[in-house]
Amino acid sequence: MNRKIKIATVFSGIGAAEQALKQIGIEHEIVFACDNGERYFDYTVEQIEEKIKSEPTKTTEDVIRELYDATGKPNNVKKSYFANYDISEDRWFEDVRFVDGKPYFNQVDLFVGGSPCQSFSTYGRRKGLEDTRGTLFYDYARLVMEIQPKAFIFENVTGLLNHDSGKTWAVIRETFESLNYNIKMKILDAKDYDLPQLRKRVFVVGIRKNLNCGEYEFPPAVPLTHNSTEYLDEFVPNKYYLGEKGFNFVTKVERSERRARVNQDIIGCQTANQQFNWVGDFRVEKPEQRHLDDDRIFKGIYNGELSVARKMTPHELLRLMGFEDFNVVVDDNVIWRQTGNSIAVPVIKAVIQNIIRTLGL
Repeated sequence: MNRKIKIATVFSGIGAAEQALKQIGIEHEIVFACDNGERYFDYTVEQIEEKIKSEPTKTTEDVIRELYDATGKPNNVKKSYFANYDISEDRWFEDVRFVDGKPYFNQVDLFVGGSPCQSFSTYGRRKGLEDTRGTLFYDYARLVMEIQPKAFIFENVTGLLNHDSGKTWAVIRETFESLNYNIKMKILDAKDYDLPQLRKRVFVVGIRKNLNCGEYEFPPAVPLTHNSTEYLDEFVPNKYYLGEKGFNFVTKVERSERRARVNQDIIGCQTANQQFNWVGDFRVEKPEQRHLDDDRIFKGIYNGELSVARKMTPHELLRLMGFEDFNVVVDDNVIWRQTGNSIAVPVIKAVIQNIIRTLGL
């Protein structure tokens, strides 16, 4: 690697791409990151723009921050991000709709994000970027246009491809191509990149056409050599063990309707609701004396043996998403959700490595 990689992300979450660069060992700089921390308000874009105009002594970002702070909810994503990456306040944005990409023109090597994708009611007019106006995808694509990164990664759920009978994906592809990028798309599964998790996601890679570099190829699948048990904590506090109702729900398929999975070698896809209401992956174990002495923990029969059931800890689930040495600074319920919303690190790591090779960085 000849120089520092400059990365910018939106819908940044807990920074899977940033984590990937750390693990690869590539010197890099975070140009900016953006995430509203799942906080919402009722103002329309037009109302916010009027508010910005009415307060000329404040910057756009100052006004946006005040509106989000007025919700009374903290930006927990920002807390997690700042605890793990080299970022300063002036490089953090709260709302992708109000990020101006023009000051960053030609200053970003890699731009990463994955917006929610609604139907585009204007499909068929073939107006490129304008066909996506009113959606968060519009702002992702707008930033690609304004910044002109050398490459971008757009990640989304597999339903994107057949959403609105395929029209949504058609508009997305045409929009990216209209911005002068060569586009490659593929569904990648975390288990095919040596992570014991079933997690299929759509990855779109764009390489700026005028760079005249080689054609991008997605990384090939590799054998799975790991088992989920390798990622477990050596000691799990009693608070993660379930009471009677939780034990019965996760251990009886007819009750959980397979929403809970127990002791799987390859865990199911982590979601934002992982561990909420006993949904997701759980462990059932033989009880230790400390479990037997704790009346809060239910001791029941599973596969003919006295057992206890527990949730997965935040660090276990972070490792099962490929994160290493991650500082947890928010409550369990929050980090569970943030982890489930993230991108599997080994997958985006392999995607980024091939981008770096393609660009010759």
